[in-house]
Amino acid sequence: MLTLEEYKGIVSELMDELPEEFYRDLNGGVIVSEALAIPDYARGGDLFTMGQYLVYAGMRQIVLFKGSFDRVHPGAGPDEAKVLLRGILRHEFRHHLESLGGVHNSTSLEAEDARKKEAYLRRTGQ
Repeated sequence: MLTLEEYKGIVSELMDELPEEFYRDLNGGVIVSEALAIPDYARGGDLFTMGQYLVYAGMRQIVLFKGSFDRVHPGAGPDEAKVLLRGILRHEFRHHLESLGGVHNSTSLEAEDARKKEAYLRRTGQ
């Protein structure tokens, strides 16, 4: 399991890979939380939130949940974690960029996430 400092270091490296324009209006920055984040609709401890894009009170922010990452990928070393975190971080940045661009249609990541949630709820009998 990665230490908090290793996790933060990898996230920092991955952030440096992204163009400066991606950070436009991301005034709350990218935050690392040690929390284990579980969606309110999850059942049986089988679903965890790895990252979240938040827009509230004029703030735009990305939060990455180390506790969730550790639960889902407990044996991930630095190289594997970098690959996994790259996907998570870019997913959240896509939410940010689509939000800035006003993209809220059936091809948006927001819509894709909603479809995945619906499929999960059907699969778990909710």
